[in-house]
Amino acid sequence: MDLSIIIVNYRSREQLLNCLASLRAADLAGLSREIIVVDNASGDDLGEAGRLYPEVALIMSPVNLGMGGGNNLGISRASGEFILILNPDTIIRGRAIPTLLDDLRAHPAVGMIGSKLLYPDGALQMSCSRFPSFFMPVLRRTFLGNCFATARDRFTMNDFDHASRRPVDWLMGSCLMFKRETTLADGSVFAPRFDERYFMYFEDIDLARQFWTRGREVVYNPEAVVLHDHRRESARHPWYLALFLDALTWRHIASWLKYFIKWGFKTENYAKD
Repeated sequence: MDLSIIIVNYRSREQLLNCLASLRAADLAGLSREIIVVDNASGDDLGEAGRLYPEVALIMSPVNLGMGGGNNLGISRASGEFILILNPDTIIRGRAIPTLLDDLRAHPAVGMIGSKLLYPDGALQMSCSRFPSFFMPVLRRTFLGNCFATARDRFTMNDFDHASRRPVDWLMGSCLMFKRETTLADGSVFAPRFDERYFMYFEDIDLARQFWTRGREVVYNPEAVVLHDHRRESARHPWYLALFLDALTWRHIASWLKYFIKWGFKTENYAKD
């Protein structure tokens, strides 16, 4: 089988149905594929999804495994040569999926690839970034970002027009494709998995770093276009209130600390400008 598409659902039933509809309408001619939906103990009634899309394999996790854990559960059941990680709030456009797959097959040095992401109104989403410095989350969440706007905008790659294919440090985890198993130069086999120490946030940054440290590039390809109804849930309150009102903020802080404890506090940027 060519491709396994993994979607983790958590209280996103309507968005999931729209995503599945877009997959059915997408140009996937010639690709053998499977779609695996992992429900992360969301409490959603997915009976309609099962009736409308009988081709979808539904895995009901009895506990919420987080984004990384939910995707890993889907990957463990996958049989495709390649894996596509999709968020349920995405809509596939045209030949986005074959474009990514053809690119991976044509470039063995590329380990993971992602699409251009657009907001539902067609505006560009900043979906690729440089690896963060330790204080970058602080700059992005507080007024200090305006004092260090150059560093903040360099992190989000505002200096890149997002119109050309290029290696990048990491990609937003809403649409990621990679080979299920890869034989590296030393003969070892790399089977990419999300680090489940991150319940939510930083798992996509960590996965990209796993590829780069194994000598495989992470690439942004704007020829593949996906709509993403992205909402920064951890930033819905001002930072001075979020610490008291929003559990997601504490999830973000915990993942931030785990990432730097794992990888060190020196900023590494693998995708050279």
